[in-house]
Order: sequence, then structure tokens, then C-alpha cells
Amino acid sequence: MTHRSYIVGAVLLAIGFATMAVGHFIGLFVAPREAMMGDVGRILYVHVPTAWGALLLYSGAFIAAIGSMWTGRRGWDAATTAMVEAGTVMTFLLLVQGSLWARPTWGTYWTWDPRLTTSAVLAAAFGVVLLLRRLIDQPARRAMATSVATIVAFVDVPIVYFSVKWWNSLHQPVSNLGSVDSPMMQPLLIAAIAIMFIGAGLSILRFRIELARLVAEEAAPDLPDMPDPLHLEGSDKPVQAEGSPS
Repeated sequence: MTHRSYIVGAVLLAIGFATMAVGHFIGLFVAPREAMMGDVGRILYVHVPTAWGALLLYSGAFIAAIGSMWTGRRGWDAATTAMVEAGTVMTFLLLVQGSLWARPTWGTYWTWDPRLTTSAVLAAAFGVVLLLRRLIDQPARRAMATSVATIVAFVDVPIVYFSVKWWNSLHQPVSNLGSVDSPMMQPLLIAAIAIMFIGAGLSILRFRIELARLVAEEAAPDLPDMPDPLHLEGSDKPVQAEGSPS
């Protein structure tokens, strides 16, 4: 089953990258230029699917975190970690893409626009989840802390999505079937499907690796307690073993 999972993950990645190549070819060479931004607007076919993929991965991590808290099973814990990691990678890619898009359209790589700010907070929040996981050695406490931190970080996901509706923003409105012309929708949807395959493939591969690590960690024997220091008769000073640090 484990070997099959790795094959499934690799196949999904291969399908995703192949589908992405098709979608980006159509977006770069077949789809019409964007009316206001010209060829610069073609980054839409990369940027928007990456955003959709990141938010979906975080949604999956939120569900897995609830499952981990509810059942205490390591499979849910591994799934939470896998999807948080994949989502965080996509969020950082999203921020880089957005900065590259902002420079020719807004005249700057970064501005504290509501969409950009909440996206940066999102990356930082889930980065903290991964850091917290590194800092806790005890498996049960680590799983619980990961779940709680993931659920708290997820609060920012709907804020990111609705930020362009709730506040005045330089960022374009939410991209959907009603806001994108049909000739541009085809490469956008193909790229979005590609991102879903890539996100699923990465999550499955990372899930299997993390689950194997958790199983090995649980099977590892506990180290014995440190022995009490030896004392010479009539002396309060402990005797150090040969080669031990002073």
C-alpha cells in the first residue's frame, strides 16, 4: 500500500505538470491579451490557480486538524502536516508571483494592500504551525498543538478570499466564471486543474513520508533514565565518568 501511494503521488504530479504545460501554452500563445494590462496580464494563468490551490490545501488541512483532534490518530496528524506544508509552499509562490505582477501594474513590488497583507499573514501563520511542530518532541502534544495552530491559522483563509470585497483594494476582484472572459477562462481552468493535481500529488507523497516517520518514532525504544552520579565515601563531590565533560 505504501509503495502504491508513492506511485499515485508521482503519477498525479506528472499529470499536473503536463496539464500545466498545456494550460500555460494556451495562456501564453493562444488566449487574447488582457484589455488593460496587455501581455503582463497573462500571469493570471499562474497566479490565480496558485491562490485557489493554496486555499483548498488549507481547507483540507483544517478538516484533517479537526480529525486529528477528534480521533488522536497519527494518520490525521500526518495529513494535516502534509497539506499545511504544500499550502505554505504555494502561498510563498503566490506572494512572489503577486510581487512580479504588481511591479508593472502598480509601480511597486509591494504595498500594504488588504489582499497582499492578509496573504502575507496567512503564510506567516502556517509557517508558525510548521515551526511549532519542529519545537515539540512529544508526539501527542505535538499533534494537538499542530491541530490547534492549524485551526487558528485557518481563520485567515476566508479573510484573504473576501478581503477585496470588504476593504478598498488595489487588487483585482475575485476571479470567477463571471469576471473572466470565456477565451481566457479555458487556459485558466486548465491551469487550475493542473494545480489541483500537483497539490494532491505533493500532499500524498508528503503524507506517506510523515506517516512513516511517525510510525518509526512510535516504535523507537525509550532511552533509559540517566544514572545518579557516583559519590566517594566521605565526599560530597560527585565522581565524573572517564571521558565525560567537566
